[in-house]
Amino acid sequence: MGFNPGDTGFMLVATSLVMLMTPGLAFFYGGLVGRKNVLTIMAESFVSLGWTTVLWVLFGFTMAFGPDVAGIVGGPKYLLLQGITMNTPSPINPGVPMWVFVAYQMMFAIITPALITGAFADRVRFKAWMIFLTLWLIFVYFPLVHLVWGGGLFAQWGVHDFAGGIVVHASAGFAALAAVFYVGRRRIIHKGPHSIPLVALGTALLWFGWYGFNAGSEFGVNSITTIAFLNTDIAASFAAITWLILSVLLEGKPKILGMLTGAVAGLATITPMAGYVTTQVAMLTGIVASLVAYVAVWFKNKKGWDDSLDVWGVHGIGGFTGVILLGLFSTLAVNAGGANGLFYGNPHFFLVELAAVSITVVYTFLFTYGALWLIDRITPVRVSLEEEKEGLDEAEIGEQAYLTE
Repeated sequence: MGFNPGDTGFMLVATSLVMLMTPGLAFFYGGLVGRKNVLTIMAESFVSLGWTTVLWVLFGFTMAFGPDVAGIVGGPKYLLLQGITMNTPSPINPGVPMWVFVAYQMMFAIITPALITGAFADRVRFKAWMIFLTLWLIFVYFPLVHLVWGGGLFAQWGVHDFAGGIVVHASAGFAALAAVFYVGRRRIIHKGPHSIPLVALGTALLWFGWYGFNAGSEFGVNSITTIAFLNTDIAASFAAITWLILSVLLEGKPKILGMLTGAVAGLATITPMAGYVTTQVAMLTGIVASLVAYVAVWFKNKKGWDDSLDVWGVHGIGGFTGVILLGLFSTLAVNAGGANGLFYGNPHFFLVELAAVSITVVYTFLFTYGALWLIDRITPVRVSLEEEKEGLDEAEIGEQAYLTE
C-alpha cells in the first residue's frame, strides 16, 4: 500500500526527538549529582538505549501491541518482530509504516525506566540496576503499555493518556518512591548539584525532545498535532515561571535550578493532556504543575525521604496530577477521538482516569519494592559505605568524569 510521506517523515523526526530525550535525561541527572557519580548515572540512562532496544525487538513490542490476552498483555504475534512486512501499516495511522510505530514506541520504553534512576542516585550497584531494568520492563512497562495503548483493560474502560501521564510519568515516579523506601538514604550526601550548566543542557534537550514526545503521539500531522505541540510549550513555560516566582517569594532569590525543575514538571504534567485540552487549560496546567511539585518536594524533604533528584515529586506527582486534570478538562471540541471530562458533563471519564492511574501507581510501587527485595537476595542492591565514599564512577565502572592531578 502507499504510505503518506508527510506523516511518515514527521514521525521519523518525532522518533528522533524522543530518542534525544534519553541523553538529555543523562545530562540533567548528571549535573544534579556529585562529581564522583556523574558517569554512573549517565550510564544508567545510556544503557537503557541499548538494552531496552534489545528487549523491545525480541518480545517487548509484541507484549505491548500484540493481540490482546486477558486485557493484560499482548500475544506473541510480533515476537522477534515477525509478521511485520514493508507494507504493514501502523495501527494508529495506516498512512505510516508499522516500522516507524515500532521505533517510536521503543523510544518511550527506553526513557521511562531511566527516569527512576534519579531516585536512588549515588548508592545503587550497576549490576542491580541492569537486573531491575529487565524485570521492570517485562512486568510493569510492557503490560502497562498494552493496558492503555494496546487495546487492554484500561483502553476497554475508555481510558485516555495522550502521551504517557499514566504509562510513563506516574509509573516511573511511584516506582522511584518505592526504590527510595527500599534502598534508604545516602550516607554520603554531596552539597548541591555539581554542575547546573549540565542540568540546563539536559533540560534544553528534554524540552526540545518533548515536542516529539507529545505532538508525535498524534502519529500524524493535523490540527491536534499542532495544539499538542503548543500546549507542551505553554505548560513548560508557565511552570518554569511559576517555580521561579515561588523561589523568589519563598527563598529570596530567583533560583535557576528551580526554574529548570519547574519546566520539567510542567512537561510531565501536560503529557497525558496535550492533545485533549485547550490552550487555556495548558496555561493552568503549568501553574498547577509547579505548585504541586514544589509542595511534593517540600513534603519529601520534611519526611526525610531521600529521593535524590525528585523523581517522585516531579514525574510521579506531575503525571498523576496531569491525569486528574485530563479527567476534569478533556473536551471533544479539541479532540473528537477523546472524551469530555467532568467539567464537560462526563463524570464517568473522570472516574475511569482516576481508577487507572491509581491502580497503576499502587501496582508499580508494590512491584518495584518487591523486585528490589528479590534482587537483593541475588546480588547486593546497595554499594558499601567505602564505595559510596569513593564514588560510584570509580567503584562501579572504573572511570572518572573529571581527571585531576
